[in-house]
Amino acid sequence: MSQFIDSCFEQMNQGEVIVAYKGEINAEVIADTLSLIEDKLVGTDIKNSIKKRLYNVLVEGLQNLYHHVDMPKELIKADWNSNFGIFTISYTEDGFRISTGNFVKNDKTPKIQEKIDNINSLSSEELKEFYKFVLNNQKFSKKGGGGLGLIDIARKTRNKLEYNFIKYNSEYDFFNFTTNINTEVTTSKT
Repeated sequence: MSQFIDSCFEQMNQGEVIVAYKGEINAEVIADTLSLIEDKLVGTDIKNSIKKRLYNVLVEGLQNLYHHVDMPKELIKADWNSNFGIFTISYTEDGFRISTGNFVKNDKTPKIQEKIDNINSLSSEELKEFYKFVLNNQKFSKKGGGGLGLIDIARKTRNKLEYNFIKYNSEYDFFNFTTNINTEVTTSKT
């Protein structure tokens, strides 16, 4: 298992890594990470609007990681607790890269792919309308906002959402989700 996680973690580490973490995802880890990123950005020449966008996307990404983990039972006993996840935050040539990873039951994989692919197919105006539609019509689950987070991330980053699923076993996949936040804001329409 450790080799599997290490391999996934290595694939996520791209660019100049600011923060890299693997372990239990809880409220304290989220708060500490947000505080660390805020501290690292103080005194930089990065525009406040970009800092705010990075912070907001990071909050959403870490909350998704916290709320949507399906940990294989054999791994809970062996190596990790039930809220295991990994994430990296990096500087890249174009801005920032946030990459998260967690286990999901592979029967959820097609639905997650469909959601992300649908979001990626929309223009910024269509995303805005879709966000309003979901906000006004979607039922909310016990774990959160009924899919609003992914839509919000796409709107804030103004980039396509990246993902991949790495097969762990016959029941679980490892879901890697990546977003990019450009430091130079583009106004191109998709």
